[in-house]
Amino acid sequence: MPTADDDFGPAPWLRNHHLQSILASTAWRRGRLMRQAAPLLAAAREVLLDCGGGVRLQCFISTPAHSVPAPVLLLHGWEGSAESLYVLSLARQLFERRFEVVRLNLRDHGETHHLNRELFHSCRLPEVVGAVASLQRLLGGRALQLIGFSLGGNFMLRVAAQASAAGLDLTRVIAVSPVLEPVATLAVLQRGMPGYEAYFVRKWLRSLRKKQAAWPDIYDFAPLARLRDLKLMTAELVRSYTDFPTLDHYLHGYAITGERLARLEVPSTILTSVDDPIIPASGLAQLARTPALSLTVTRYGGHCGFFDQLRGPTWLERRIMGLLGGGAGGSLAGGEEVTTELPETS
Repeated sequence: MPTADDDFGPAPWLRNHHLQSILASTAWRRGRLMRQAAPLLAAAREVLLDCGGGVRLQCFISTPAHSVPAPVLLLHGWEGSAESLYVLSLARQLFERRFEVVRLNLRDHGETHHLNRELFHSCRLPEVVGAVASLQRLLGGRALQLIGFSLGGNFMLRVAAQASAAGLDLTRVIAVSPVLEPVATLAVLQRGMPGYEAYFVRKWLRSLRKKQAAWPDIYDFAPLARLRDLKLMTAELVRSYTDFPTLDHYLHGYAITGERLARLEVPSTILTSVDDPIIPASGLAQLARTPALSLTVTRYGGHCGFFDQLRGPTWLERRIMGLLGGGAGGSLAGGEEVTTELPETS
């Protein structure tokens, strides 16, 4: 795979893709980050967005004094939340630069399992489109900038592809390590380092227990919990709680490869790495070629990592600030975004 962005050069000891991926969510920086994010959190107000069809999604809006015109909406990855460290780290930097920051929780993420009766799954795009539309109305019709991580990046790109049809006014989308082809991602999680599958199974089971506690007359996940296998658990969820005929139909339902992004008109950037241990970079070659979509592909970075230092903003955060025009020095490396041809499938 070619690399398109050689200005990300972590020290040799930081180049391991597992280390990069773990650093994004590990609790080692929680104390310092929570202190730094205190102004953002103090300013946050909870809002339940009416997403249509009786669905409500929770978000937190932090509005600084004299905010810049375009609010930024942040969306976490699967089994993350508006309180995930990678979300808070970027959110507090945006807030310090006077962006109005909105942190959205997907259905059944964070502490929202009681809000909606039906279970979350990754094809629930209409309610996320509805959440963005509801937020836009709440914020006086101002244009929005969307940033998503992993599955959140996948959702944000799919929202952007429907922006025109849904009447959304979006100025930019940034997707960090987005899920590209779910079939490939699930396969990698199962045959890769065992810790990843165990991590997601553990977090998913914790979420399902919360859902069952909120709706005890509706759900009993004991049979599913006994499987302890991500593919088998997903197949059982699809069979028992969705209308998809097969697991493959469900997984293809939220892929962004093929022609899924062909109608994308909103300027969008994917920031990802060749060495991502969860999202195979070969999926980049399967994306629709559209002028609205640019790629920044790094040699190192892991999954949502991109740490070139352990303290201070990461390379990823500085790059995002440059794309939004909110960094102290603008864009990195000469002030230009790096755009590349899509790599060929290996």
